[in-house]
Amino acid sequence: MKTRRDIFQAIADPTRRAILTLVALQAMTPGAIADSFDSSRQTISKHIQILTECELLEQEQSGREIYYHFNPNKMKEIAEWLLPFTKLWDDRFNKLEAIMKKHKPKKTE
Repeated sequence: MKTRRDIFQAIADPTRRAILTLVALQAMTPGAIADSFDSSRQTISKHIQILTECELLEQEQSGREIYYHFNPNKMKEIAEWLLPFTKLWDDRFNKLEAIMKKHKPKKTE
């Protein structure tokens, strides 16, 4: 299946993030996923399709049922992309903390 959408577009939607959170805990059928939301089954099905196209979810046929599994390898790609930004902000916050400690007002008794 050819990926048509960007993985970041897929996780930008709060419903899709919620679906990923549900499926990360256990494999679920589309019906079970849809039952967790107030949206229509068609809407949830479209979200599942997008997540599958981006390979964040994987399908597994078990008898007549299809189960969706979370694909942690794709999330690892996102984490790796974010890593330089995380390091950058950690460094900035550490510098800010050092400055704040240096200029901390003395307690008056």
